[in-house]
Amino acid sequence: MTKQIALLDHSFWTDEQKEAALRVKQTVKEHDLQLIRIAWADQHGISRAKTITAGNFDSILENGMDFNTGPLFFDTANTGVFNPFEWGGGVGLDEMTGCPNYCLIPDPLTFRILPWTQNTGWILCDAYLKNGKPLMFDTRQVCKQALRDLRSIGYDMKVGLEVEWVLTKIEDSNLRMDNLGAPGSPTIPPVVTPVSRGYQYQLESHNDEIDDILQVLVSHIQKLGLPLRTIEDEFGPSQIEFTFAPMDGIQAADAMVLLRTAIKQICRRNGYIATFMCRPAFAGMAANGWHMHQSLVDIHTGQNGFVSNSDDEPLSETGKHFIGGILRHARASAVFTTPTVNGYKRFKENSLAPDRAGWGTDNRGTMIRVMEDRKNARFENRAGEPAANPYLYLASQIYAGLDGILNKINPGLPSAEGYNDNRDPLPKSLEEAIGVLKEDSFFKEKMGTIFIDYLVKLKESEINRYKQFLKENNIQDDRYIVTEWEHREYFEIY
Repeated sequence: MTKQIALLDHSFWTDEQKEAALRVKQTVKEHDLQLIRIAWADQHGISRAKTITAGNFDSILENGMDFNTGPLFFDTANTGVFNPFEWGGGVGLDEMTGCPNYCLIPDPLTFRILPWTQNTGWILCDAYLKNGKPLMFDTRQVCKQALRDLRSIGYDMKVGLEVEWVLTKIEDSNLRMDNLGAPGSPTIPPVVTPVSRGYQYQLESHNDEIDDILQVLVSHIQKLGLPLRTIEDEFGPSQIEFTFAPMDGIQAADAMVLLRTAIKQICRRNGYIATFMCRPAFAGMAANGWHMHQSLVDIHTGQNGFVSNSDDEPLSETGKHFIGGILRHARASAVFTTPTVNGYKRFKENSLAPDRAGWGTDNRGTMIRVMEDRKNARFENRAGEPAANPYLYLASQIYAGLDGILNKINPGLPSAEGYNDNRDPLPKSLEEAIGVLKEDSFFKEKMGTIFIDYLVKLKESEINRYKQFLKENNIQDDRYIVTEWEHREYFEIY
């Protein structure tokens, strides 16, 4: 298999990647690295990896590495959703029959030395079938195709990450032989305590209380080359927000995968658990959001495509049309921005989380908040949760915004009151969001019917297990409570 991929001579690599590959090989030698983690972001946006010895890295960088298709068949709790041993692997594709291997091709531009461990490198991959064609379930490649489509009309994407998460201290690991979990039945997570009280927004003393671990995190994140800008004490107990300088589209999505992986590993090594679960199952906790800042750059001039020529308008016509497309497809794209059962517990009126598809100028009650910064014109989508797959979140924005530009979709007037406008309501549950996506033709056309049907079945498995839990525990109204099921499902894995 690797020989077959090698025959392609990495024709899918750019000159920049080929040059980077030479630098990576030299870096491995100069730093005497012993281990390299060959990582791939799965359909949930979670990093899966094999660790190889450095002596084998050159061959894998040039020829790719076999990787089991197994993770593709599982939902968030590793429940087997598809039967790989029937024809087509349960997804109707001959190449997926029998749980075969596919090939991971490392992207040299993503290589990092991991500063929190010894002599170890890390590199992110794209996935290919045995015949050299892209794996249709590889969400990074879904995102890269969206970016290519955007470039075809003359624009690149700039993305700023604004990510909230919760830091807790481990009191009891709960790691015992009678608490190991099983496929579809996650174990009881560790017993944890908060690291600070809440509801004193941006209180300096809260950050000082956890300065030791923050110093470690900031040092390692900067050594990874991620453009960290601010570290903020957020509204809720033990809630932290990190913001980053703008990055190119795929770099931003890659950065989010690396960021979540890094923070969780660094914290665990120091006796903490970091969770990007939207609403942790602890009394008094606040919900976490992921606001994605977005702008377009003209590939010919390098100019910001959202800058308005009029002092009376916050964005250019291109920018408004881009927003118009995102708002039109907001209900169907909810599965990409908010892909967990738990994420919908965040959407409440007057809660700084949107409940409808509207926009406004510097209005935190709207889904799309346009920033009052004409030189750096941009907007943020406030609907995302930090557990979202970064590639699908970004791809959904690009495709929807591109539709807005091509069809000159009018976003309507900006919202004066974000929670009282007559706008399309966002789905109130993952089940509702999946129902909308199943009937939607737009994302099937853009991402492929096979991929959307695959994603829908994964999420239906998640939903059905949750509904079974509600039934068994006689829970009638789960709208504003976070259940034990959610705690086990999401707290550790995200």
